[in-house]
Amino acid sequence: MKKIGIFYGSSGGTTEGVAKTIAGKLGLGAADVHDVAKAKVEDVAACDVLVLGSSTWGAGDLQDDWYDFLPKLQSLDLSGKLVALFGCGDSSSFSDTFCDAIGTLHDDLKATGCKFIGAVDASSYTYDDSTAVSDGQFVGLALDEVNEGDKTDDRITAWVQQLKGEGLE
Repeated sequence: MKKIGIFYGSSGGTTEGVAKTIAGKLGLGAADVHDVAKAKVEDVAACDVLVLGSSTWGAGDLQDDWYDFLPKLQSLDLSGKLVALFGCGDSSSFSDTFCDAIGTLHDDLKATGCKFIGAVDASSYTYDDSTAVSDGQFVGLALDEVNEGDKTDDRITAWVQQLKGEGLE
């Protein structure tokens, strides 16, 4: 079985809550869930699969703790590792930068040799623009707890099943 690690950055607690929900649906324990503000590179090295999450702030910015942790990830050879991305955003107030943070994570990690899994069809979302969308798909799971919180559990459940079909298990 592949070793899965969830790494998240959260300022208000929403992304942390989503990370824990994903962990529960994957059958992972608290030791497999890492706040990037406290995580170590050794935590990443021990994993076969990285599930990375960030909320989007301001004009499409990463959650603050990622600015210290992301360069550490970029310096690693992630060849052979699967990477799944999830993010939280506000598709109404920030419709033109919805979940841009996962687009940033994706773009900044492309050169590490990892294989991305978990792209999600963007057609069921309401937003104007996002750097996290390519060819009609989000590069990972986009969530809007502010305006579409009633869809979160179903979206996470479907995404976890999708990940399992893309090599997670």
